[in-house]
Amino acid sequence: MGEDRHTGRWLTHPITGLVVRTVLGSVFIYASLDKIKHPELFAEAVYNYQLSPEVAVNLVALWLPWLELLSGGLLVLGVWVRGSSLILGGLVVVFLAALVINLGRGLDIHCGCFTTQGSGPMTILTLFRDSLFLVLALFLFWLYQIKNVPVKFSLSRVFLRNNSKQLSSNQ
Repeated sequence: MGEDRHTGRWLTHPITGLVVRTVLGSVFIYASLDKIKHPELFAEAVYNYQLSPEVAVNLVALWLPWLELLSGGLLVLGVWVRGSSLILGGLVVVFLAALVINLGRGLDIHCGCFTTQGSGPMTILTLFRDSLFLVLALFLFWLYQIKNVPVKFSLSRVFLRNNSKQLSSNQ
């Protein structure tokens, strides 16, 4: 009944994937920078969540920001997009669980999400913001894994194109 055959096509358009990849990847790159610069303050934020054994706090504070930086960077560059979106989605699920647990406990702690210096306590808005990040990660997973849309505007495509030209010229 007059249904537009183009409805929803924008969801699988390469530009949509590029925009969502760039936004989510940039968020995680930005979130990692202050944590990398101030690992001792980030370790304090991790400790305040009271979810990790004390022995694991420093380890988490050291590797987590680098995982965010690497996965976010790969997502922006369009390299290993399926794995990067899955990793970032998994991190967001863990972050959401930690937020829900500590909001439920009534703990008045700093999130440690984007800055290691106190930016105010966690609120329901923090939970909402992280839920939006999860939606973006799930969208990327759906787009590239389930719908199997090819990754466009990718640095890996540049390398693959150059390698195939080299291989054909060597034969």
